[in-house]
Amino acid sequence: MNIKIKEKNYIQLNKKINSLIKQEKNLIANFSNICAAIKETMNFFWVGFYMVEKNELILGPFQGTVACTRIKKGKGVCGKAWEKNITIILDDVNEFKGHIACSNLSKSEIVIPIKKKNEVYGVLDIDHDEYKTFDSIDKKYLKKIVKNIENMLN
Repeated sequence: MNIKIKEKNYIQLNKKINSLIKQEKNLIANFSNICAAIKETMNFFWVGFYMVEKNELILGPFQGTVACTRIKKGKGVCGKAWEKNITIILDDVNEFKGHIACSNLSKSEIVIPIKKKNEVYGVLDIDHDEYKTFDSIDKKYLKKIVKNIENMLN
């Protein structure tokens, strides 16, 4: 996708999400609409949330194919992003040691931790069915979305 078009899409997406969550206080409703807005606008393969519950990430609202329900801390891309508290971008998920293949159609991925009071609350996980999809532009604008989520939580 052209960089200017991608940025324009993300700017519109952020406006759409802000208006969707502005008046709504229910997290499940907001997470559901955020997933739908991201998937619809950016045409990603899979978009969803996992929330920390004890020593696992538990599947939350998502858009896409059937997903893994529970992920242990440090396992797979989501578990590693949670453990290290870092954003992870993979051009090819098959090159990530310990990748959990919820769908063999997933080729690239970005996972961004969501924090509540400086602790990881969950992650935003996005997959694409093409290689080398995610870059610094995706990271920049998806982190803005995550920041809005964190503001709802804190």
